[in-house]
Amino acid sequence: MVLLSFGMALLLGACGKTPEVANQGNSAKGNGNAVNAGNEQANNAASNTASDPAQNTASGDADTMTFHAGNGDVQVPKNPKRIVDLTDFYTGYFLALGAKPVGIGDGAMNNPYFGGMLDGVADIGSDASPEKILGLKPDLIVTYAGTENIEQLERIAPVVAIEYGKKNDKDQMLDFGKLTGKETEAKQWVEQWEKKIAELKPRIQDAVGGKTVSILNPYAKGLYVFGHNYGRGGEIIYGEFGLKAPAEAQKAAIDSGTGWASISLEKLPEFAGDIIFTCPWSGDTSDPKIVYDSPIWQGLPAVKAGHVFQLNPKADTYNDPVSLDAQLDFIANSLLSAKS
Repeated sequence: MVLLSFGMALLLGACGKTPEVANQGNSAKGNGNAVNAGNEQANNAASNTASDPAQNTASGDADTMTFHAGNGDVQVPKNPKRIVDLTDFYTGYFLALGAKPVGIGDGAMNNPYFGGMLDGVADIGSDASPEKILGLKPDLIVTYAGTENIEQLERIAPVVAIEYGKKNDKDQMLDFGKLTGKETEAKQWVEQWEKKIAELKPRIQDAVGGKTVSILNPYAKGLYVFGHNYGRGGEIIYGEFGLKAPAEAQKAAIDSGTGWASISLEKLPEFAGDIIFTCPWSGDTSDPKIVYDSPIWQGLPAVKAGHVFQLNPKADTYNDPVSLDAQLDFIANSLLSAKS
């Protein structure tokens, strides 16, 4: 099995995987049988591949380059044709570049913004087995830095590990352009995106003025506050439009570099902006009305002014180029409607 850190478990909770994924991961770390079973499974799969070089697409491709990733310098094929993407949140980069993966996680598979773009792509689920990955004959595997047992994946194909949120969307797009041999397409997307932002930004800043903007998700223990690099429009709101978060949200979710913070309902007024983007947390089954119907929420200035905008919990958690393009109009129109 592939195990993730708590931070990645929180991230994956956004696409329908629950925060309990973190606990499952911790249990697996302490459960020798589970880990050993996963290692044995991967070793057997890798051994079978190594015994038949004709089946190993990566070893048969001499046209390689060095790519700097979160797991160091990796030798990868110059023009990978069979990418398996285990990240969910970076799948849209490959789709936007025209480098459609052969296998992706179920979170990405269920992203509404990817509709019509996934023909022929295999759903490898939320915890793909080595056999399933091997069966797709990948020449490149993309996963997160911090993924445990990554060496087992490396026995199947070259592995590029990504440090989530380290690069902004434009730099990440250019980086993936190099990885996939699609540098021209990457530059074109960045140019088109920057043109859209340049046209919208003055209008947005004029409409919003000095108002602050918050991104809030109710969950079982309170609320998540999101910042500039954790999806839900943060990249657009704070990064591209340069809008201000409330001081406490700025400190906890942006200046901290984490991209998110967890707060109690009682702390909400300190983190709530004049404009709020929100949606229920899809990582648990708690009732968001506990927050939305509370006197504290109902008393917020943004709520009273009608400046609360509902995000799509199945789609707007993503921050890849396809998702950002889809989110831009909604976010811009919402902000423009909040003009005093």
